[in-house]
Amino acid sequence: MYRLLIDKLEEDLEVLKTEVNDVLTYSEKGMRISKKYLSKIRKLVINNGFKNEEDECYFFKKVKPHAVSKLIYYVKLFNIESRRPRSSRKSQKQFLQAEIDKLQNYFNENLEFYHYYRRGSTNLDQHFFLRRKANLRLHPDTIHFVTDAEFSTSHDGSVATIMAYDLLIVYLQKQVEELKYKQKFKNSETKKKIPKVSWTRNKVDLIELIYALHTTRAINSGNASINEIADLFERVFQIELGDYYRTYLELRSRKTNQLKFLDHLKTSLAQRIYEADA
Repeated sequence: MYRLLIDKLEEDLEVLKTEVNDVLTYSEKGMRISKKYLSKIRKLVINNGFKNEEDECYFFKKVKPHAVSKLIYYVKLFNIESRRPRSSRKSQKQFLQAEIDKLQNYFNENLEFYHYYRRGSTNLDQHFFLRRKANLRLHPDTIHFVTDAEFSTSHDGSVATIMAYDLLIVYLQKQVEELKYKQKFKNSETKKKIPKVSWTRNKVDLIELIYALHTTRAINSGNASINEIADLFERVFQIELGDYYRTYLELRSRKTNQLKFLDHLKTSLAQRIYEADA
């Protein structure tokens, strides 16, 4: 039964990859999906328990960490991408490399258990992956085994973190490589002169327009991410948009007139057409 839920979790996350281009929206939805299945798995454990200690060990070493690692991955991904600088490629590469170093530091700080897990060792599994047998002296990195003793052991969280950080490092390294490729391509291509234009309304209006273009799939048939569209507008208008996702959240929280700029565009164009036809 646990395996079926894990398989369904993987299926839903694979579908999500094909449906969402924006990384922040993607990570938010990934969090919700992961939490939903983790809650279902927890209910099964609380209600049904395990046949024996061997099954319990297997669950907390292999099954639960798989689900929790997804949640950790999406939480960290959202955190990293929401803080990612919107400036030069060099700044982005430096930021991403610093994040990779932080993740790798976790492995170094927990080297003994990291090697135990990587080697596939089992001699301490009864201490690491059985409930109520946690040894505080073994330095667990989570308090969940105290606050949620029915669904936690001292080290299932450590396994989940290792799995999640492995995925994050691969993702971040790929992002760094893409930035290097874009820089190389930019340096080699012939530069065409772009007219100097500037955005003379406020940044909130531009961000509103960017999200509208992304939502309507008006650019690249919907295959352009929010990041790519924002980057394009920043370059064209020589403007720093800053944390545009936070601005989008503020737009959503408006009590009235959420789409003020888009309404203004529509009204202004309609007035122009009316005056031209008059």
